[in-house]
Amino acid sequence: MNAFNYFLSGLLFGAGLMISGMANPENVIGFLDIFGEWNPSLLFVMASAVSVGLVANVIRKKRSRPFIAVDWQIPSKTNIDRDLVIGATIFGIGWGLSGYCPGPGLLAAFLSPSSGLLFFISLIVGSYIFEKKGRFFPSHLPSLR
Repeated sequence: MNAFNYFLSGLLFGAGLMISGMANPENVIGFLDIFGEWNPSLLFVMASAVSVGLVANVIRKKRSRPFIAVDWQIPSKTNIDRDLVIGATIFGIGWGLSGYCPGPGLLAAFLSPSSGLLFFISLIVGSYIFEKKGRFFPSHLPSLR
C-alpha cells in the first residue's frame, strides 16, 4: 500500500507542477528576475502551497496518527547550521541558473531531455557530493550557530 501512496503522491505533485507552470524554467527564472521582467505568477503558487501546508499542520496537530501511515514523521532537527546554509545556497544558485528545482528537473529529464538531462546529471553529482561531504566540507570548519 505504501508504494501506491508514494506513486499517487508523486503523480499529484507532478500534475501540480505542470498545471502551475513550475515545470517551465522560463516561468521560474522570470519569477526570480525581480529587477528585470518579473513574473509574479509563481508567488500565488507558493502562497497556495504554504496555505495548504498550514491547514495540513492544523489537522496533523488534532490527529493522533496520520490517515495512511503508522506514525507521524516529523523532523527533529531545528537548528540552522553550516551544512544547511551551504546546501540552501547551492540549491538556490542551481535553481536560479537552471530554472529547475528537483521535482520539475526530473520531470524535464523526460519531457525536454536536452536541458532536463543536464540538470538530472547535475542533481546526481550534487547528491554524490552530499554523501561524501566529509571530504569536501571538513567538519573542523566552524558552525554558523
